[in-house]
Amino acid sequence: MISETVVVPIHAAPYRKRWAALFVLCMAEFMVIMDTSIIGVALPAIKSDLGYSQSGLQWIFNAYVIFFGGFLLLGGRLSDLFGARKIFMWGFVILSAASLLAGVAWSEASLNIGRALQGLGSALIAPSALTLVLTKFTDPKELNKALGFWGASAAAGGSAGVFLGGAITQWLSWHWVFLINIPIGLVVLALSPSLLLKGKHRKGSIDLGGAMLATAAFVLMVYAIVAAESAGWQSLQTWGLLLLSVVLLIAFVALQKNRREPLMPLSIFKAFNLSAGNLVMALMAAAWIPLWFFLNLYLQQILHFPAFNSGLALLPMTITIMLFMVIITGKLMGRFGIKPNLVAGLLALTVSLLLFSIAPVNGSFMTHVLPASLLGAIGMSLAYIPGTVASISGARPEESGLASGLVNTSYQIGSALGLAVIVAISSAKTGILKTGGLTDVEALNGGFQTAFMAAAIVSFVGAVIAAVAIKKAPQG
Repeated sequence: MISETVVVPIHAAPYRKRWAALFVLCMAEFMVIMDTSIIGVALPAIKSDLGYSQSGLQWIFNAYVIFFGGFLLLGGRLSDLFGARKIFMWGFVILSAASLLAGVAWSEASLNIGRALQGLGSALIAPSALTLVLTKFTDPKELNKALGFWGASAAAGGSAGVFLGGAITQWLSWHWVFLINIPIGLVVLALSPSLLLKGKHRKGSIDLGGAMLATAAFVLMVYAIVAAESAGWQSLQTWGLLLLSVVLLIAFVALQKNRREPLMPLSIFKAFNLSAGNLVMALMAAAWIPLWFFLNLYLQQILHFPAFNSGLALLPMTITIMLFMVIITGKLMGRFGIKPNLVAGLLALTVSLLLFSIAPVNGSFMTHVLPASLLGAIGMSLAYIPGTVASISGARPEESGLASGLVNTSYQIGSALGLAVIVAISSAKTGILKTGGLTDVEALNGGFQTAFMAAAIVSFVGAVIAAVAIKKAPQG
C-alpha cells in the first residue's frame, strides 16, 4: 500500500535500535510542533513584562513560523547532502541555544530574535527527523506503525503545547515556556549518537540564493496579510507587499529551473501524489491550526475558562489523537489505503468545524466543545498520516530529505497563511457586528463563528482535492 514511499530497499535488514531511535525522533517532532503553540497562553504575561503592543504580540508566533517554514527546504537539502543525523543534531544545538535566548529575553527584539532562531533550528530538525524515520523502517507494516507514532507526536505537540503553556505560565513564569526546551534538547543530543545511524555525505552544492528567495517571499506574504488589519486590505502597502512576494516566488521558480543543483528540483512534482498531497497538507494545516487557535480563545474569552482550565479542556483532543494514530490509523491505512482515510478524515474535520461555527455565547463544554473537539481530533488522526505518505510518494532515495522538507514546508505555509487570513476575516466580522449594535462578547463570538466556518470551507476543499487528485497507491 505504501511501497512507493519507502526510500530504502524493502528487503534491507531492519535496524535493531529502530524503535528506540523512533522514540527520540518522536520526542523531537513533539518539541518542534509544541513550540508553535506553547506560547499562546503566555502572551498576556509576556506583553506585560516586555512592553509588546497588542499587534506586536503576533510576531512572537510569526517569527518562529516564518523562519521554520522559510528554511525547511534548505534543511531538507542539507540533510540529503551531509546526512540526516548530523543536520538533526545541529538543529537541536541551534534550537536549544535559541530557547535559552528566548527564555532570558530582556526586550521585544531579543525575544523575537530568539523565536526566529528557534524556527531556524526546527527547520533543520523536522525534515531530517522524518528522513530518519523513513530510512529506519523498511517493512511497510512497521513503517505504517512508525508513522502512526510520528503523526501522534506531531498532532499531540500542537494540542499539548496549549495545555503545558497554561500550566507553566500559571505555576512558574512565561520564561519557562522557552527554557523547557533546553533539558529536552540535551537529552536528544545525548541519545542521538548511539541511536541514530550516521548518514552518508553526497557531493553537491547548497542553493543559498534559492533559500533566501523562498524565505523572503514567504515572510513578505505573511507580513502583508497580518499587517492588512491595520493598513487596510485596499492599501498600497498590502497589495505592494503581496505583489512583491509573488515576484520573489516567480524568481525562485525561475532560479530552480536554471540551476544545476537547485534547492527544490521542480522534477520532483512529476510524482502526481506528491504534488496533490502537499497541496492537501497545506489546506489541512490551514483548517486545523485555526481550530485550536480559536477554540482556545472561545474557551477563555467567551466561556471564561482560566488559562490552566482552558489547556485542560484540550486534553481529550490530545489523548484521542495519540491513541487513534498509534492504534487505529495504521490498521485503517493497511485495509483501505491512503485516499479513503485522507478524505474521511478531512470530512470529519469539516463537520467538527461546522459544529464550532454555531457554538453560542452561553455555550457549555460538554455540549458545544467536547463532541466537536473529539470529532476534529479523529478527523485529524485519520488524515494526517495518509496526507504525509501521499506527500512523499514517488521521491527518489536521494530526494528523501527534500521530500520531507517539502511536506513540512507545505504544512507550515498552510498554518501561517491560513491562520493569518482567518484571523483577518474573524476580526473584520467582529468589527462589523460591533457597529451593528451587538455587545462586545456577542460580536467577538460572531467573529469566532465566522473563523470556524472559514476553516470548515478550507477543510472541505482539501477533502474534494484529495478525492479527485490523489491516486490509489499500489498495494505492498
